[in-house]
Amino acid sequence: MSQKKWLAIYTKPRWEKKVHRLLEESGVESYCPLNIIPRKWTDRVKKIEEPLFKSYVFVRVEDKKQYEVREIPGVVNFVYWLGKPAIIRDEEIETIRRFLGEYQFVIAEKLQAPIVPGSKLRVMSGLFMNKEATALRVHNKTVEILIESIGFRLIAVLEKSILEKILMP
Repeated sequence: MSQKKWLAIYTKPRWEKKVHRLLEESGVESYCPLNIIPRKWTDRVKKIEEPLFKSYVFVRVEDKKQYEVREIPGVVNFVYWLGKPAIIRDEEIETIRRFLGEYQFVIAEKLQAPIVPGSKLRVMSGLFMNKEATALRVHNKTVEILIESIGFRLIAVLEKSILEKILMP
């Protein structure tokens, strides 16, 4: 029998709280970390809850329940790592819970390793999505990359925003 594991799912933009509610109504254990943010209106300042991680919700399910999670309206897919749904350790979820319980107005920034010539990259969107490449030259907002995996040497200039550095073990 498989045991429950925390997994991350992508949601439609701005659907995090709704997906969390729908998951819980379906009997799926879910966690949507909410950050308390002060918002200023002309006449007052109000504290509102916003998802800490945009378009992400965490679910704790057995492998056989993953299909049910994908069927929830607003769920795009699981977050994958090395071809399998990425498993989040219980301690990491607990750390997020404790941190948000202790602090307000938290900022979550995605770590991005610097891209330098020779960096191994993965294209995240566009025509070459999911293709691996090597950085040839790095400019202010673009990178010239070399893609060899399709049987040709292709050199393209792409926006840095659609590239992800592949971290070598």
